[in-house]
Amino acid sequence: MATPITRTLDDYLELPYRIILMPEYDAWTATIPDLPGCMAVGESPEEALQLIQDAKQSWITASMMRNLQIPEPSK
Repeated sequence: MATPITRTLDDYLELPYRIILMPEYDAWTATIPDLPGCMAVGESPEEALQLIQDAKQSWITASMMRNLQIPEPSK
């Protein structure tokens, strides 16, 4: 019987999750569709992309602490 693969936080952070960057009225929004609710807003595209990395880490950490399944990146 195969042993399930256990991933660490760093393993998940290295996965290639798709990020969608959208201009808003006076800001930029970054979302990760594979991680429901994972989003960040910045004053520039660069800031939004930087903040989405923090949001992704928080999302994955919270899911791991609750023993929730973390989706794989879409293909």
